[in-house]
This record gives sequence, structure tokens and C-alpha cells, in this order.
Amino acid sequence: MIAPMPFAEEEALRRDAEDPGRRELFRVPPADGGRYPESAYFAGNSLGLQPRATRAELLQDLDAWARLGVEGHLEAERPWLPYHELLTEPAARLVGALPEETVVMNSLTVNLHLLMVSFYRPAGERSRIVIEDTAFPSDSYAVRSQARFHGLDPDKTVVRLRDGDEVLDFLEREGDTVALVLLGGVNYLTGELLDIPAITAAGHAAGAIVGWDLAHAAGNVPLRLHDWGPDFAAWCSYKYLNSGPGALGGVFVHRRHLGDPSLRRFEGWWSTEPETRFEMAPVSRPPASADAWQISNPPIYAMGPVRTSLRLFDEVGMSELRARSVRLTGYLESLLDRIVPTRPITVVTPRDPERRGCQLSLRIERGSAAELARRLRHEHGVVTDAREPDIVRMAPTPLYSTYHDCWRAAVALAECVAEDR
Repeated sequence: MIAPMPFAEEEALRRDAEDPGRRELFRVPPADGGRYPESAYFAGNSLGLQPRATRAELLQDLDAWARLGVEGHLEAERPWLPYHELLTEPAARLVGALPEETVVMNSLTVNLHLLMVSFYRPAGERSRIVIEDTAFPSDSYAVRSQARFHGLDPDKTVVRLRDGDEVLDFLEREGDTVALVLLGGVNYLTGELLDIPAITAAGHAAGAIVGWDLAHAAGNVPLRLHDWGPDFAAWCSYKYLNSGPGALGGVFVHRRHLGDPSLRRFEGWWSTEPETRFEMAPVSRPPASADAWQISNPPIYAMGPVRTSLRLFDEVGMSELRARSVRLTGYLESLLDRIVPTRPITVVTPRDPERRGCQLSLRIERGSAAELARRLRHEHGVVTDAREPDIVRMAPTPLYSTYHDCWRAAVALAECVAEDR
């Protein structure tokens, strides 16, 4: 038996009564272990939970196909032909963009490639791509393949930097060699929120294009993309946006680039203006909006859950979610502060709430991070995830996580990781 915890379960329950989230709107998986029926789910930074409304609304779209066949393109309750337009305005509100700057389409890395077709334009000495050293591997693979596509050596072209401060210093010193800055808004490994407006401004001052991967930022932290002015951004919707595994991503292209005929862009059936699409003309007439980056007609059954989720974010509001996120993550941090100092664990996420989202990353200094995540789940019903070799990530998501979940996580961690002797 371990010693009694230096924090009371009653305190967590009191906080939940005073500061409830929207857990009742989600399907929380049953616990695989421990004494509580539901999981304490901290893996929303990897895959968000299913909103209860998703199943019924997805079935409505399926029923339209059964009832209408091809006529569903125009006659369904939510007609398929303009379906993606239902997502545009709520997606724009979520990331602080104008509707014409925003489109929901494809998956994240596909979108990054389509955007780099337009915005990565190496020329002479200005050819380098700046990313974080701890960028998500898919981003690293993408930019290296883009360098190779342009006939460049990725080992020389891709510059990997430690953090935002190092990026700013590098842009000041060697910005005239940089064609593209492409960083994660919130780092997937450490949970650090980068200074998006400052880095964007520094990149532009150096003459570079600036894009952002917002996979861990969209639905996690407030964003003001139009005002901050990056050239482009992309995000997924299966993490904090709770739209299901492999769900469609989103794209932002700043208004100053819309309708620019000098931009190279791949085109297809959905790249042309909708008013003349069925004239079946051989030459595309792209609209002066982010819709011009679309290629194929949208997958309706993948769009439905995104629409359901975005409506929920509209109803709750990012300002309310962010405020609860700061309180909830701060509470988990306060509990960890009472157990981590005597154990071989270090919290590597910044302590300043302004420099992080809801994720706290723990470096496990002895043993296996994956084994610890397994024990937390199967012995205590606490779902986290591990990133090799030594990081366990915990994300108390403000929509559905509770203070009691945080209490359970701290108790479970204390039981699974012995104190140093």
C-alpha cells in the first residue's frame, strides 16, 4: 500500500460541481481497470471522444442516400453538392479566419503538400525550410520529400531548430536563406504553444513564407489566423475537434493570396467555381477563395462528423473552453507537483499557461513510457499515450475531462511509479 495521497478526492468532486464541462455530450469509453466504470480519458490530443450526436446525424446522411440515390446531391436535407459549405463558417470562426480563407478537405498531410505546391518556391540561395527538431514525423517526411521534389538535398535544405526562440534567432541571422517556415502551433511532443504571431512576423520580415501545422492547436487554444497573417495553415479534426479517426482536415489561405494567378496549384473537379461546374468546360475557373485548393468532390460521410463537432464548438465557444482548460490543466499540474519531485519523472511542458494548451508531457527517467501508459490504463482506467522513448502525454480536454479524472490520474501515477529511495 502507498501512503495516503496529499490531496483529497472530495476537492476534485467539489471543483467538478462548481466548474462542470460537457462530458454528458460525449461517449466516454468504459474503464479497462480500476474501480470506476468510465475511463479517465487523457488522449484527446491523439483521438478525441465521440460526441453523442454524431451517430444519429451520420445516419441521417446515410438515409438520404438510401431514399434519394443520386438526387441526394440536390434534394437531401443537407444536399451533398454544397455540403462542404456547411462547414466553412464554423471552421473559420474556430481558427479566427474569414470564411473565404477557409475550407475543410482531405487529411492534414495531404493538405500540407497541396499548400506547399503553392507556397514553397525555392529560388537560388533562398531554399531552406525551417521546422522544429521535434516536429511530428509526418511533417518532417513531408518537407523532406518536397525538397527532393525540387531537386534539393533534404539534409541541407531542411533546418531543424529546437524551439521558438531558436527559430527567431535563426531568422534574424540567416533569414535570407529561408523560403518556408513550417512549424507546429502546439508541439505534439512537449505541448508547448509557440508564439504564432511573433514567429509569423519574423518570418515575413526575413522574406520567407510562413505556414503552420495546427493539428494540436485547433480546438485547443484560441487562434486569430487572419489577424496574425500567416500565409497558410492546416489542421486535422480528429484530435481536439472530436470528428473521428482519419477525419477531414482544414485549410487556411490568407486573403492576400486569394485569386493570385501567379500561385501554382493542383486542380480538379471541385477547384472550379460552383456556379459553372456543370457546364463541363475543359478549363477550370477557380474561385477567389480557399475553395480553389480543393480537388475532388467532398466525402459526405467524413464531413458529417466534422459538421457535428464544429456546431458544438460554436455553441460552447473557444473563450469558455480555453478558460476551463487553463483551470483544469492547472489543477492537474498542481497535483503532479505533489508527487513528481520524489519520483523519476519530469514535466517538460512549460508551466506558463500562456505557453501551452491542455497537454502536459511527462518524461519518464527510468523504465518504459509505453509500459507506464499500459499500466495506467489496465490497472487504473486512466488512458494516456506514450511517445518513445520516454514521454507520457496527458491532455485534460475541457469539453469532457473532469477534475476527478485529474485526481484519478495523479493517484494512478503515484501508485505506478515508485518514489526514489
